Amino acid sequence: MYRDETYAKPAARGQSQAGDAQTYYVRHDFEGSAELTTTLAHAISDVTGVDVTDTGFTLNDHVDPEALDRLFEPQNDGTPRVDGHLSFPIWNHQVTVYSNGQIAIVPPRQPQTARGHRSPR
Repeated sequence: MYRDETYAKPAARGQSQAGDAQTYYVRHDFEGSAELTTTLAHAISDVTGVDVTDTGFTLNDHVDPEALDRLFEPQNDGTPRVDGHLSFPIWNHQVTVYSNGQIAIVPPRQPQTARGHRSPR
């Protein structure tokens, strides 16, 4: 697995895609030994704090891992897939996987109080 540090950190506040939520980015290396779903599982773990070895952690409840790995793997001649993406929710986080290996994870929006302040956790 390869993480370009420019993608492993939350986006700047102005680049958020859902209200005040921070968008987290990670990029999968298709030339590496890890599957796309392995990179995704570790990214979800980083964002949610749930360990990937936790028995409650499974991608199967949200997406077909084998189908996702095949969807964006390079074509038979080795050329990369282009211009594709797939979005789906995982634990109230909006996940978007792009054909270039970028994964964007948008956490759920925090509820607002009547005065527009975030409610305490």
